[in-house]
Amino acid sequence: MKEILLQVTHLSRHFPAGDQQLTVLDNIDLTINKGEMVAIIGASGSGKSTLMNILGCLDQPSEGSYQVNGQDISTMDPEQLAHLRRRYFGFIFQRYHLLDDLTAIGNVEIPALYSAENKSSRQARAQSLLERLGLGDRLDHKPSQLSGGQQQRVSVARALINGGNIILADEPTGALDSQSGKEMMKLLRELHQQGHTIILVTHDPKIAETADRIIEIADGKIINDTSSIQQLTSQPLEEKQLATNNNPEVNISAWFSFIETLKMAVTSMASHRLRTFLTMLGIIIGIASVVSVVAIGNGSQQSVLESMASMGTNTIVLKPGSGFGDRRAGRVRTLTADDAKAISNLSFVDSVTPTVRVNVAVRYASEAITAEVQGVGSAYFRVNGFELAQGQLFEEDSVTDLEQVAIIDNNTLKDLFPEGDALGKVIFLGRLPVRIIGVTAEKKMAFGNSDSLNVWLPYSTVNARIYSQNYVNDITVRVNDEVSSSAAEQAIINLIKMRHGVEDFFTINTDTIRENIEKTSSTMTLLISAIAFISLVVGGIGVMNIMLVSVTERTREIGIRMAVGARQSDILKQFLIEAVLICICGGALGVSLAYLIGIVLASTGSSLTMVYSLSSIIAAFIFSSAIGVLFGFLPARNAARLNPVEALSRG
Repeated sequence: MKEILLQVTHLSRHFPAGDQQLTVLDNIDLTINKGEMVAIIGASGSGKSTLMNILGCLDQPSEGSYQVNGQDISTMDPEQLAHLRRRYFGFIFQRYHLLDDLTAIGNVEIPALYSAENKSSRQARAQSLLERLGLGDRLDHKPSQLSGGQQQRVSVARALINGGNIILADEPTGALDSQSGKEMMKLLRELHQQGHTIILVTHDPKIAETADRIIEIADGKIINDTSSIQQLTSQPLEEKQLATNNNPEVNISAWFSFIETLKMAVTSMASHRLRTFLTMLGIIIGIASVVSVVAIGNGSQQSVLESMASMGTNTIVLKPGSGFGDRRAGRVRTLTADDAKAISNLSFVDSVTPTVRVNVAVRYASEAITAEVQGVGSAYFRVNGFELAQGQLFEEDSVTDLEQVAIIDNNTLKDLFPEGDALGKVIFLGRLPVRIIGVTAEKKMAFGNSDSLNVWLPYSTVNARIYSQNYVNDITVRVNDEVSSSAAEQAIINLIKMRHGVEDFFTINTDTIRENIEKTSSTMTLLISAIAFISLVVGGIGVMNIMLVSVTERTREIGIRMAVGARQSDILKQFLIEAVLICICGGALGVSLAYLIGIVLASTGSSLTMVYSLSSIIAAFIFSSAIGVLFGFLPARNAARLNPVEALSRG
């Protein structure tokens, strides 16, 4: 008794045609038994290809029912239909429909790949099939390197890789020369003898005569169904039988599926390098902009803070008057060295120094320069973070005894003593001779020109021997690091206000300045980064646009993959992974470009310093990945929702 394999009942297929609909198949009834070799013949436009597409689960009927081994396909979702195509149908297309980027063996193993078969096993079977078909020496050849007959044999091998119980051949000899056509029909008959059910679509009566059964279609209806006198005896197939509702692939490892999809995505990207690069260009520019802007912001902030550190750590400066711009400040002469001594007695004070500034000419021998002369306390150099390069600092005794000793900076040393020997030499500040006892190490000043010339001597000497005064220009206090700068500032204000009876001075808290600089710098960096992130979003839109174009360009590829068993989820994952990979690779290249910009700036001696932030780099990568998911989802979903038949026809 014959076993019914495929059964079509009252099947019709309509397609929209403007305001009307075109009926391609009209109320067809058809039964195909297991092991038959059936030829469907008819003129062009008769509906034979549409019928084959429905039989192969590439398309679904508009009306009626279609059952495969007793299962109604109308009850199946796209995933189950993909499983059916992948495991039990094999397609041989007239135009071969091979993927140009893959080798012969790569094309053959695609259905097995979607069946989650391990690489070594599927490649071994693909190689065995190709060798059986006489292509053992063409395994690594791409379709463009194969003849038409060889490409068709690769298509046959692909149809058989998962068993191919039912082989659907659409005009299998239509694109072949006569000799290759004869070989193809011989091959199909051999497959029939081995037990495969063969359904071939042709318009050639001679080709149809080789089948057991000939079904003729005209205007969407079966007008003739005859069997040949001689029927070939089929051997039982040892391959797997048609599955029931139990899908053996439901437990496929998600990790395995991801790895295989990742490999396919990488292969596709490598095959279209220019398109891939242009797609990621917006991401590269966006990431490079973000990382560079943050690095420049951090570098500028660090440079300013390092310069501020030259004034000392956690310092508070007291100046006469009510604030910057106070025109009366020059007439306020209430700050004295005694105020500095009173402040030094506070428990939280590390060190304190008064400062007196003098405008006098500095002479040595026949050389005369304009330098900033300051009278300071012995703690001045600790307060302001100066280090000694030569000699020694003056002690508190030098202040008490009004000693005529001086310390100069490295710039003054170069101008007055080019030979580098200044210790013990006497210079004149106006008419006052002073002996040099020390030279400070080179150091950037907090404010002003780092090339300025500086001479320091005891403030008592300046007040008594140059100016006859008892007040000072300002007092600088260094506070212990563990003490709150704002609390210390308020305590100092209260002390001096109590001593003076009035608040005739103002304070400059360098810690507050530093905080303001950090805040301003962070705000500017955030603002510019936001602008740079906009370029990332624009880059993401570019990714989406290119991916949408890519879906259109690769419609044929999508159709082929679906025809051989790819699920919608497989197509979705592949395009989504491609989008994410493009963004991640773009992110890596963007970071590299940002580092290259830093190297170029450093080599050109630019004053801009780039300090790279690991957090900004990580954030850039996360953002680029999110862009890949966000802007890649729509194209990926569109690709996954393509109808296999439409995709193949448009390709």
